[in-house]
Amino acid sequence: MEIVYLFLAEGFEEVEGLTVVDLLRRADMDIKMVSIEESLMVQSSHGVVVKADMKFEDVDFEHADMIVLPGGMPGTKHLLEHEGLKQKLLEFHREGKMLGAICAAPMVLGENGILEGKKAVCYPGFEEHLKGAEVGTWEAVQDGNVITSRGLGTAIEFGLTIVSHFKGTEKAEKIRKSIMYKVV
Repeated sequence: MEIVYLFLAEGFEEVEGLTVVDLLRRADMDIKMVSIEESLMVQSSHGVVVKADMKFEDVDFEHADMIVLPGGMPGTKHLLEHEGLKQKLLEFHREGKMLGAICAAPMVLGENGILEGKKAVCYPGFEEHLKGAEVGTWEAVQDGNVITSRGLGTAIEFGLTIVSHFKGTEKAEKIRKSIMYKVV
């Protein structure tokens, strides 16, 4: 079973985080929410308190298949400032393991040189942080081991892109239909 860690920092965007968790669990993937804070309880940018599954120091990165970063402010800034997370992102990138970021969070990848030569998207206004990337306006885009997306309104597309990568387009399509996303 694929193991994915989604990192939560004070001020994260709750819909971007929880939508990904929901969709990956529907796909029978093992996704855990990880707090980079002192507590498992993490407050979102809109005052919603979420209980993470574990703290950063308890993560088994050796068996992880992907790291996902939700956006939101100041959550993204806190993710960018976390030295331990930075080292793991760079390690995953070197090893070709999957990385995902949505909204403002692709700036964490860009500021660490991970988007160099890759197609990427982010929330409008953060493009300057996508250093070396070919910036577009896709809802979600995968380029090699990196998946990025634009914001809350693209969170379902982002989650389904992750599902498609690990479980195939047929599984992603089945989930899309079951949640009535873009169904005619």
